[in-house]
Amino acid sequence: VGNHRMDRWCRVGWEEDGSERSDPFRPSVGNREVDRTHRSEVRFDAESKGRRKEKDRSERGSWRRTCAMRPLTEEETKAVFEKLHKFVGKNLKALVDRKDEPHCLRLQKNRVFYVRDSLMRRATNVSRDKLVALGVCLGKFTHSGKFRLTVSCLDTIAQYATHKVWVKPSSEMGFLYGNHVTKVGLGRITENTTQNQGVVIFSMADIPLGFGVAAKSTQDCRKLDPGGIVAYHQSDVGEYLRNEEEIG
Repeated sequence: VGNHRMDRWCRVGWEEDGSERSDPFRPSVGNREVDRTHRSEVRFDAESKGRRKEKDRSERGSWRRTCAMRPLTEEETKAVFEKLHKFVGKNLKALVDRKDEPHCLRLQKNRVFYVRDSLMRRATNVSRDKLVALGVCLGKFTHSGKFRLTVSCLDTIAQYATHKVWVKPSSEMGFLYGNHVTKVGLGRITENTTQNQGVVIFSMADIPLGFGVAAKSTQDCRKLDPGGIVAYHQSDVGEYLRNEEEIG
């Protein structure tokens, strides 16, 4: 056998009658090749490709539903209002029904935005994959469906806060590093503050620093030990540096 014929033998293969066989490793019966494994592989690949396309289509639909800006559902609105009411109380109505310019709540990528109606209408002209944020971000919904306020809502809730805590200058830095407010660092506290009440933390110069939850009532704070906790830390403006990537 010549080199050319031997090369074709190795690459192509031959049948018993001398005819070429397309696949030398595929068994044959007479002149008929057994293609069962090949057909099953093709069928399996087609099914896998179909399932993969269906999964990709589902993921794209889920991504579009997640990314699309939309109004909040009734349950989502209830969760947001309950969290805001903890800090602004009866001022919640003034926060929603503003007299200067109408505002609304919109959901974008699991984040809740407090936005002017005029700005919201302009944002509808931006494609859903290009829109990152609009208005003021009040918070976001976790994977479990719970709503959590973020530090970006501080200026908004500080305007309508009903209960406040002022910290001394010597304790400001400690709070901005994520520590709780203790009695030794307490400057003032709103009268009639109850335990577990949402409070906004201010400096003595009335600059909002963050927010948290009152650990003790106003009456209990008066007889509290110097190291006792007055307010539990939840969020502070120091997060803009500590959690820059997450906030961005």
